[in-house]
Amino acid sequence: MSIAAADEPDDHGERRDGTREGAHEPAPSDEARRQAAPGHDGDPVPEDLHEWTGRGVTVAEARQWIDHGFLLDSAERWRTSGVYTAEQALAWRTAGLTPYTVRPLLRAGMTPRDAVRWHELGYGHAEAAERHLAGENPRPRRWWWRLMAPGPAGSSELDDGQHATLRMLLGAGVPAFTARAYLDTGWSGEEAVPWAGSGTSPTHAALYRVMGFTPAEAADLGERGEDPAALLARWWDAGVPRAEVPSWVVAGFTVEEARRARAAGTTAEQAAVLRALGGGPPPGPAPDAP
Repeated sequence: MSIAAADEPDDHGERRDGTREGAHEPAPSDEARRQAAPGHDGDPVPEDLHEWTGRGVTVAEARQWIDHGFLLDSAERWRTSGVYTAEQALAWRTAGLTPYTVRPLLRAGMTPRDAVRWHELGYGHAEAAERHLAGENPRPRRWWWRLMAPGPAGSSELDDGQHATLRMLLGAGVPAFTARAYLDTGWSGEEAVPWAGSGTSPTHAALYRVMGFTPAEAADLGERGEDPAALLARWWDAGVPRAEVPSWVVAGFTVEEARRARAAGTTAEQAAVLRALGGGPPPGPAPDAP
């Protein structure tokens, strides 16, 4: 007795798999066909047009997605994320975004070109979206911001406290670039608002705050061209304690006048009152007097 091979017909013209000789093979499923006929670089071939229209995509839109090599599921993810054309999805994908990361940039009104520019300057996508939404233009990071930033080295994300501070600053009318500069130099909370609103740079503001000046006083000194580091060095070199410096400076005393007044036993507060009443500082021994 002979045994027929699995693909050979028996006496009744049937194969062992149940199909008859000469009969057409069953058509493969769409999924099997796509896997068996890969496109460029081994990617699966997009689904047939009827599958797209069956999911509510118009014929014209489907053809665009298919022509750009998108599969139906991928196209639907892009559309759900707010990218509605194949051309836009391809541009975002080329810029390094996915349907899961593109939403913050879309909400900020960014384009793929914007994303690339920010990324080339060293900003993560989330931070770039925040800065763009705040009205900033892409620019290189300044080295002292990186050194003074409160977060981990290289971190581009804001923590909850920084997010809250940024909202407060922007809500108070502080320009976006100034607001972000204050965040990057370690300012946080409500205290940052009056200082940023004074127009004082964040690094100068930090020095003025250490000396005890108010934001308004710091703004006035800045308008007069005063440098806080030079001012601090000048008064410390004269032996005036840091806590007293604002009283003498705001009252209008020079370093030499303050030294003479202190030598006579006059405090900064008393000197300010006397000067307001009499038009000048109280007398005191000259620095070189015996």
